Amino acid sequence: MAGDYAVIALYVAGMIGIGWWGLKLAKTKSDYLVAGRRLGWFMYSGTMSAVVLGGASTIGGIGLGYKFGISGAWLVLSIGIGIIVLHAVFARRLVKLRVYTVGEMLDLRYGGSTSAISGVVMWAYTLMLTVTSTLAFSTVVKVMFDVPSAVGIGIGGGIVVLYSVLGGMWSITLTDIAQFVIKTIGILFILLPVALSKAGGFDGMRARLDASYFEFTAIGGETIVTLLLVYGFGLLIGQDIWQRVFTARTPKIATGGGLISGTYCLVYAVSGALIGTAAKSLYPNLASKDEAFATIVEDLLPTGVRGLVLAAALSAMMSTASGALIACSTVSTADLLAKFRGKTAGDDDVHKNRMTTLVLGLVAIGIAMVVTSVIDALTIAYDILVGGLLVAIVGALFWKRGTREGALVSMIAGTVAVVAFMVIDGVDANSPIYWGLGASLVTYVLVSLLTPRTPEAILSVWTRRLNGDEAVEEEPVNQKQELAK
Repeated sequence: MAGDYAVIALYVAGMIGIGWWGLKLAKTKSDYLVAGRRLGWFMYSGTMSAVVLGGASTIGGIGLGYKFGISGAWLVLSIGIGIIVLHAVFARRLVKLRVYTVGEMLDLRYGGSTSAISGVVMWAYTLMLTVTSTLAFSTVVKVMFDVPSAVGIGIGGGIVVLYSVLGGMWSITLTDIAQFVIKTIGILFILLPVALSKAGGFDGMRARLDASYFEFTAIGGETIVTLLLVYGFGLLIGQDIWQRVFTARTPKIATGGGLISGTYCLVYAVSGALIGTAAKSLYPNLASKDEAFATIVEDLLPTGVRGLVLAAALSAMMSTASGALIACSTVSTADLLAKFRGKTAGDDDVHKNRMTTLVLGLVAIGIAMVVTSVIDALTIAYDILVGGLLVAIVGALFWKRGTREGALVSMIAGTVAVVAFMVIDGVDANSPIYWGLGASLVTYVLVSLLTPRTPEAILSVWTRRLNGDEAVEEEPVNQKQELAK
């Protein structure tokens, strides 16, 4: 595998080199956290695709294809649908708000005092997302070097932390573009056609597999609905996704680039399911569905090409991990640490952001070395995010009667309900997300109707910001000033 090692070594060196280049570009807080809000069409759509299509979408998506056939595409299809809805409905508004975090948006709309609770939920979500992406490194590194998982996690996680700390969002954006290109070539243009060809095409697969492998709903209607709720809605409100939206140069770029990215996700979803289906027809007795990707790469591809495809898998994992890490760092500095110190989000300089990113990266690597189930960790993260925050965020954008008290109670009620039913019914159950959303919605509406309306002074700032008035960009950091007018 000398040729594969050479390709992987070049890839890793390239990522570190790009990270070093990003160091020169990240001179301000805006540069470090949102790439100066200067991304154009290609860079925006490429980096958005890179961050949402990680290890779960690649190795996990192929694994679902191995187990369920073409209907295994629904996990990544849910992600693509979420990205399309986000950019068709929300993106223009989010870019105009010119904030850094979901918590800042909630403070802006409701009048402060919400970002502490929403920040804790979002911090837990982004940290667990970093952990799950870091865990996925070991599956690829084990194939290449036959090392323990902890070593693979340390190597992959260390690379991500290094380039993320150096240049922040600029380094992550530049590496994401490289990773997007590698991932597209490796998965769509190499692995997919090779797998289908070796499996004898659709006729060959149909001859060896049950007919259910070619039914689009074979995974089950309830599972499809749950995937759409958890991942589709999760993509609408995740800090890691919103932070990429904030990097767009204009609202038009965000909308158009995001729709391109969502369409790419749909293609990626079907491709992964087809690769998994081909793997099932070729290797029907694998011990685990998650072995499908590594097995088909190792057995079917020649040296060098195999290294490129493995680099593509690493790209998928690293882009998601780095995006989640910078999001966790941003929530920590803007929503949590700043509030704890009694300062505004603007008081944090680039050095403090770098140190926060470094510490959180090391924490994520440490957690990844002791957590065993990627799916459980990811499920916990998304269930808490959607159950706890979705209603308050959507209400902020579309219902003027929603109040700060209603938002706070809905966040607490939704999160408590999700956690409670995870304990009662198990992490893998569908019930936690349904009970969480139900509790959050009911309490949000009832408490909002029973409490005084949001003061007009606060809503006026919100409205002006939504209309793109940059003159009010710094006002919502301290809503008391606005109320005092």
